[in-house]
Amino acid sequence: MLNINNGAAQLRREILFRIAKLQLEDKLLEGVHFIPREMAPKNADPFRCCVYHDREVLRMRVIARLGHSLEDYDDEKKLAEYAQEALEREKPSEPMLTVLDEACNACVRSHYLVTNACQACIARPCMMNCPKGCIEITGGRAKIDAEKCVNCGLCMQNCPYHAIIKVPVPCEEACPVGAISKDENGKERIDYSKCIYCGACMRECPFGAMMDKGQLVDVIRHIMGGRRVAALYAPAIAAQFRASPGQLDGALLKAGFARVYEVALGADITAEKEAEEWEERMERGDVLMTTSCCPAYVRAVHIHARELDPCVSETRSPMHYTAELARADDPDCVTVFIGPCLAKRKEGLDDPLVDYVISAEELGALLMAKEIDLAECASPDRTALPSPSGRNFAQSGGVAEAVRVRVKHPERLKGALINGLDVAGMKLLASYGKAAAAGKPCDANLVEVMACPGGCIAGPGVITNPKVASVQLKKYVESGK
Repeated sequence: MLNINNGAAQLRREILFRIAKLQLEDKLLEGVHFIPREMAPKNADPFRCCVYHDREVLRMRVIARLGHSLEDYDDEKKLAEYAQEALEREKPSEPMLTVLDEACNACVRSHYLVTNACQACIARPCMMNCPKGCIEITGGRAKIDAEKCVNCGLCMQNCPYHAIIKVPVPCEEACPVGAISKDENGKERIDYSKCIYCGACMRECPFGAMMDKGQLVDVIRHIMGGRRVAALYAPAIAAQFRASPGQLDGALLKAGFARVYEVALGADITAEKEAEEWEERMERGDVLMTTSCCPAYVRAVHIHARELDPCVSETRSPMHYTAELARADDPDCVTVFIGPCLAKRKEGLDDPLVDYVISAEELGALLMAKEIDLAECASPDRTALPSPSGRNFAQSGGVAEAVRVRVKHPERLKGALINGLDVAGMKLLASYGKAAAAGKPCDANLVEVMACPGGCIAGPGVITNPKVASVQLKKYVESGK
């Protein structure tokens, strides 16, 4: 997994900050044009062939951060025009992802490569175990015939010197459902009919060519326009910032949100309802129920593992139930879910109770632009606090445990966890689906599935290393505040 601290992520965050700063100063239309040249000045060493190419790519990154699809890119259209359209739109548009062609490296297809570490040993296990006989020793080193190679990887697995490496295409490798492939020019394309919006490609592309379309401009517009905007922050967001419980609430209020809700409150509702649903399903003879709070997983089932469809819990997500709470308090408020998940953007578009979905990166940019120091924010009085298990939804295993502690007969619950959807995880889903369809007993009767390894704290829109976030989440869960 690409480390959270990398140049592509820093570019995304700097652009977000600059856009937010300009908008808050009411200078977006006049200042957005200068962002590329300020980030790539004439005296800077170019990343590409020249500084002007760098600026063009930065220009397109700004357009995506403004919430536009780059597939509709018009190089004659001014950035101010794109910004004006962003300020005037009524709602975000699909799809959630867009591909920046100019940034795409057009990586060669995934293949295996023999490095200088090869010793041309007498054992020659690479040759002996190759099922297609595509390896020979020439010039004191093994050589792979690319025409014969089927990319099985047995040569790499058997080399005692680790001299054979796999050269992957990161975005294709990360996609668990084969939704990404090359076009006739070698550039990557996303098949949105297959895509589950897990964001793995966006997280893993080292050139930052896979981009999510921002919604921060929309949220700031409503705040500046005097609308009552409610912030619904996920437990994973609380784990992104080094703040005591309640300080994030104070920071969001200071940023201009009218009300703040912990989505862990909605998680408690989800856990209660899933516990009841599990009991009902077991009573009627179902062999299996899976959790439903991860929208990338639910979409994966609907598209790629249809046999498992009947087993997915019908309970709505914590985001939905928290939006219900916000609308009950203020029917005319603008609801903004804040989380690290790309698939939540799609869920938000499909849920009439959710108006916008922004990421941890976007929230971080807003707080920086408003010069809000979390450490100096006071915690407001809060009338409702979620349970520790509701807050623990943010990491793998937390949902199943929240359900387990709420069922009437926990001794009957046999839990299993799919911690991250990859190709192997998709195969496991399919096997559960086939067993359930045939009415055969499974090794579990409650399966929790998280698309991101480690859970939401490792989502594609996070700003903190998942290991650090896990420690911060533990403090948040155990605080009781």
